Amino acid sequence: MRHFGHLAPGERDVLFHREPAEFGADSPVQLLSMALGATLYSPATRPRLADDVRKQAGSGVVSMVLCLEDAIDDTEVEAAEANLVVQLTELARYGTDRLPLLFVRVRNPGQIGSLTGRLGPAVGTLTGFVLPKFTEDSGVPFMEAIAAAERACGHRLLAMPVLESPGLAHLESRTGTLRGIARTLERYRDRVLAVRLGVTDLCSAYALRRAPDMTAYDVGVIASVIGDVVNVLGRADGTGYTITGPVWEYFPQQERMFATRLRHSPFEPDAEELRTTLLEHDLDGLLREVALDRANGLLGKTCIHPSHVATVHAVSVVTHEEYCDAADILREEHGGGGVLRSAYTNKMNEVKPHRAWALRTMRRAEVFGVARPDITFVELLAACGRAASAIAVTA
Repeated sequence: MRHFGHLAPGERDVLFHREPAEFGADSPVQLLSMALGATLYSPATRPRLADDVRKQAGSGVVSMVLCLEDAIDDTEVEAAEANLVVQLTELARYGTDRLPLLFVRVRNPGQIGSLTGRLGPAVGTLTGFVLPKFTEDSGVPFMEAIAAAERACGHRLLAMPVLESPGLAHLESRTGTLRGIARTLERYRDRVLAVRLGVTDLCSAYALRRAPDMTAYDVGVIASVIGDVVNVLGRADGTGYTITGPVWEYFPQQERMFATRLRHSPFEPDAEELRTTLLEHDLDGLLREVALDRANGLLGKTCIHPSHVATVHAVSVVTHEEYCDAADILREEHGGGGVLRSAYTNKMNEVKPHRAWALRTMRRAEVFGVARPDITFVELLAACGRAASAIAVTA
């Protein structure tokens, strides 16, 4: 699979200076962690889940979580597990090479071995498991269960812990909780694909919920948690992990309290209709939050609606300017340091301090591609919109 692989080759050629590379469930963990993009959640109770997964794959989704936890009622767990086994078995007959990266969000460690055992050969459809409310105490049983399941089935299984416990939210326990999480993740480093932030649960600890015209970073107590998580787990010295952005909860139109910050200028003169669509679906807030995610060291996003996916992916593409800056910084002849004027002549590139940023940018460029000089997220979004319309017409 590849990002924007649902677009026609000719359209990709117009959009990309360097196209996104192909990857698969057996790719190296570091590459997969960068490639997750917009991870779409779906309740495991959906009766046509296999069809849903195939449909989303055809519209550009590359990672999905099939949820047995918060997305379903406590009384539905047994039926959801049974449905999941049936649906994944059907997907296995379809062929794993055309599927997104699939994860199951479980409630407890026992579900991991039970599900992989019941799936039999269909376990090959899974890339791994999402582990809720991850702490040092809960994390070890989860990780050991995944390791045991992998040994039993012979198929690589990765983990995505979700950090969302009250102990992480509360100031007096945050440092100790983070240190314990860091110890556990280090113990199982080769199995950790990415660390996910459960901002909805973190907000719950304070009876908070952000509005659609605000981002997670506008909620002070949540912004402080994100900052501390990145400080401990997102370092660029080889000890860090990919940390994904918080879920964007909104998709219907809401009455606005504040004016949008989405400027007219990137959309003029031909894409004003696209701007209107973004505003109607509260996606201008999502655009801003994704930009803030990356500025704060996060990559990828938890999504609960298919309309969010193209937005996250479009903003994740490396701009031609970013690519030129990163390439200049990483040139062998500049290995000794120094300061360079950027190719776009609008900034300085300081070789040593900006090297870690350049390396991360090049990894992002590998999986999301590099836009041509005259291409912005607007053209990328418009292309995805046209592809979605074509799929709807032929469906």
